[in-house]
Amino acid sequence: MYFEGLDVAMSGLKAQRVRMDLISSNLANVNSTSGGENGGPYRRKLPVFETILDQKMGPGVPLSKVAVKEIIKDDAPFKIKYDPANPDADENGNVQMPNIDPMRETVDMISAIRSYEANLTAFNTHKEMLVKSLEILRV
Repeated sequence: MYFEGLDVAMSGLKAQRVRMDLISSNLANVNSTSGGENGGPYRRKLPVFETILDQKMGPGVPLSKVAVKEIIKDDAPFKIKYDPANPDADENGNVQMPNIDPMRETVDMISAIRSYEANLTAFNTHKEMLVKSLEILRV
């Protein structure tokens, strides 16, 4: 009963870590023109989060945790770049590039980092409250 707050914060930390890992993978593959689906370019990956309702606290006081439900691939169209020297170019010299916008990924990474930090602050605050409660009970 006392540690559920830590579980909620931990679920947020884990979810944001997965999000940051996916963003890192997207940025690492921003120029990968092959190796994706069917030998095509890399397709941007996104996490889908779900809320997990926890009734452990009793009636009327539900806790919501978060988890990564699945990882999906972004169906946005690929970018087209004219590069006839590229081995993946078609007969017109066009190359399909991944559907990744580095600026968007950077903004998403900043958001994920801030969310991670907020969950970490909540975890540490709850931990400090538990320690203070134990100190009060010890007296």
